[in-house]
Amino acid sequence: MLIEIIHEAWIALKRNLTRSSLTMLGIVWGIATVTLLIAYGSSFRSVLVHGFDAFGKSVVIAWPQQTSEQPGGQRAGKKVVIEQADVDMIKATAPLVKHVCRETVTRPQISYGDRTVGTEPVRGVCPEYGEMRNEVPAEGRWIDATDELERRRVIFLGGRIKEQLFSGRPAVGETIEVAGVRFTVIGVMARKIQLSNYFSSDDESAWIPYSTAGDLWNTRYAAVLVFEPIAPQFEKKAMAQVLAAVATRQGFSPTDPKAFQMFGRDEFRPIIDALTIGLQVLLTFIGTLTLGIGGVGVMNIMLVSVDERIREIGLRRALGARKRHIKLQFLAETLLIMLLGGVIGVALSYLIAWAVGTLPMMGPLFEDNSGQGDIHLKISMMTVMLSTVVLLVVGVISGLVPAVRASKLDPVEALRYE
Repeated sequence: MLIEIIHEAWIALKRNLTRSSLTMLGIVWGIATVTLLIAYGSSFRSVLVHGFDAFGKSVVIAWPQQTSEQPGGQRAGKKVVIEQADVDMIKATAPLVKHVCRETVTRPQISYGDRTVGTEPVRGVCPEYGEMRNEVPAEGRWIDATDELERRRVIFLGGRIKEQLFSGRPAVGETIEVAGVRFTVIGVMARKIQLSNYFSSDDESAWIPYSTAGDLWNTRYAAVLVFEPIAPQFEKKAMAQVLAAVATRQGFSPTDPKAFQMFGRDEFRPIIDALTIGLQVLLTFIGTLTLGIGGVGVMNIMLVSVDERIREIGLRRALGARKRHIKLQFLAETLLIMLLGGVIGVALSYLIAWAVGTLPMMGPLFEDNSGQGDIHLKISMMTVMLSTVVLLVVGVISGLVPAVRASKLDPVEALRYE
């Protein structure tokens, strides 16, 4: 029966091929719009997530502050510090912490030949810092355990510092001066599209082993503590364990919220969701409205079709067709127009996406030509499925009105209709 209904719907559409084709154009444009807008929203989210992931996928930065509670009769306002003993305590008592590292920073003059930069931070860190903060070498390597153990005077450069000092020349193996002390460049970081940072962007920073930093400035107390939980879902519990470990060693309350200011991935997630999900919903809504306009056009044409075929409907009813048969017939015709238009529209969206390719977004802002910070219109299967769902909803709504009207016609009056 279903095959017969679809066959009759196809015959009815071919009977007025020009009108059906013109009606279908609105659906083609509508579904192409929905698909491209969903693809744009998805790519926009990917770019933002990539920008936040550049900070570190599951890293927490902790700034030491002052105590606000008074355990054991101690006065509030005690200054919290970060020493190597705190790192040792965290490693021994915080099982949810995968890596932990002190970080110290200063802004000395960095020079190579006659080129000098003097406002960018030089940061003393541990070897695990590179994994935590997603510092990926484009050339050379990151700081390793031997560099830290032997207090080697080696340095890893951010992409922008490398350009300022070396322009397009290779930097790895070259010797530069940091506050008058010679350092060997062991690596250069790939350029980052980074939407979050502290002290400065990673592109404008340089890193040396923490032990080596002690030869240049006082590093007994670190500027911040950097750690990574064993998994992102344990971030809050890992924060509590770190606070408890430091509190135990330094003698303040492990529940004191003002002793440490911690900033982790959970701080980013609401921002990402608010920006991206809201935009995706808005773009899908706009696309649905565009498709809905095409649906209204289909509804109007189908209503005209009902008026033109009143005698045909009366004859079908007289021969035994029930109301649901008539309703299904006109609903099938509407959905057939929608689906055919949908197939053509999706094909058109693929063609447009291929023709457009990449749309600039954050690449020009970060002076990056790699394309990692730009919009790529890639239409995934999930995008096509979501567009199809929207299409079917609009199709059913558009087809119900003419279908119900046709089914409610009185057979006797329909046969008399001129």
